[in-house]
Amino acid sequence: MTDIKKSPASIPVVDGKNVTIRAAVVEDAAAIAAVRVESWRTTYRGVIPDAYLDGMRVEDSAALWARILATPRGDRRIVHVAETEAGVLGFVAAMKLQEAKFGFHAELTGIYLKPEAQRFGIGRLLMAEAARACMVEGAEDMLVWVITQNQTARNFYEMLQAELVAGQPFTWDGLELHETGYGWRDLPALIQQCGR
Repeated sequence: MTDIKKSPASIPVVDGKNVTIRAAVVEDAAAIAAVRVESWRTTYRGVIPDAYLDGMRVEDSAALWARILATPRGDRRIVHVAETEAGVLGFVAAMKLQEAKFGFHAELTGIYLKPEAQRFGIGRLLMAEAARACMVEGAEDMLVWVITQNQTARNFYEMLQAELVAGQPFTWDGLELHETGYGWRDLPALIQQCGR
């Protein structure tokens, strides 16, 4: 059913077919946390101090995601996972904002994929699902922030015709970083850009 092959190193190789996108449930918390931690360690090595990245614990992140996913639907973030029969490959999180930021009424708060699941169109599937879910919540537009040095993510957003909104310094867990904001003013157009 699923087009996943095992590489010599026993790492699942994904070809982008037979991926299911579904709403996340509390039982997905550990898998979501593992994807996030692995993605941060891979993406931000050399940008964020190694000590911080090496100190990230899946258990701590899983506890946070379990709390988020246990919150009643109307009061929590929109979270969807991409999975195959081999398990969760990635996730997307978004939310409708209580107050608009830079004229945007929803925010993409995270999109992460396992490194071996990147470049197969799964990110576009997740983006389209986040856009649809934000539209259901009444938003017509969406903002996203990315650490400025994350050129891969910036290229992804730009490929999806995101508008450059702003850049600003911010503090994350005591780390002084810089982030770049992108946005889409038309979520149906974003869904079309995603090919969905």
